Amino acid sequence: MSNERYIWAGWPAPNGVNALVTTRKGGLSEAGFSSFNLGLYSGDDQETVRANRQLLNQDLDLARSPLWLKQVHGVEVADADTDNQETEADASVSRTTGSACAVLTADCLPVLFCNLDGTVVAAAHAGWKGLVAGILEATVHSMGVPPETVMAWLGPAIGQHNFEIGPEVRAQFLAEDSGCFGAFNPGREDRWFANLNTLARRRLNRLGVNRVYGGEFCSYDQSDLFYSYRRDGKSSGRMASLIWRVPTMP
Repeated sequence: MSNERYIWAGWPAPNGVNALVTTRKGGLSEAGFSSFNLGLYSGDDQETVRANRQLLNQDLDLARSPLWLKQVHGVEVADADTDNQETEADASVSRTTGSACAVLTADCLPVLFCNLDGTVVAAAHAGWKGLVAGILEATVHSMGVPPETVMAWLGPAIGQHNFEIGPEVRAQFLAEDSGCFGAFNPGREDRWFANLNTLARRRLNRLGVNRVYGGEFCSYDQSDLFYSYRRDGKSSGRMASLIWRVPTMP
């Protein structure tokens, strides 16, 4: 396995749960997509992306390919154990060993989940639209376990000082949670800088998920490691955040 391709989640997940995010290193893509681009519809050569995905499958010794979703910034949660590739959803859940949940990002926040027993895992794609709509709540609900038994890991996303939004976006968050005003810093004129990590943590905490880890990576600033759509535009590739169960010794 090429270690430069992966960053393993730093959280106390139970034995038998594997979780990581890919970097942009060690792949086959060229030019602005260099080099481990996993986004099939990012504008990169699709055969090259498929070859990158095959490298991932081989590296991680996956029994089958992760469930690659057609992400639409909504709140649908797919079943990685039974659904087909390209299911339209922004999260997936699995209870079967070898079925990997995956989300693709390039500034949006990827969130990985598992319960304390390690019997169920999930992954969610949480940009600001998904956060407002309730993708994290929908994902935890689909896990079918008490929220207080769930832990979450926040992967690389655009940092607050790079994520400028309009007042209408801030207003949507405040309309749901008036206490989230601390997640926004004033920008130019009527603009604001939003903290996706803080907004996600608040929503998870309000739901009852208090074991929340990660959030230390900025996709925009760390250009050597991550893709960023806001930084690179249409030439941006995609990272994958994955979580899956593996058999454990009795």
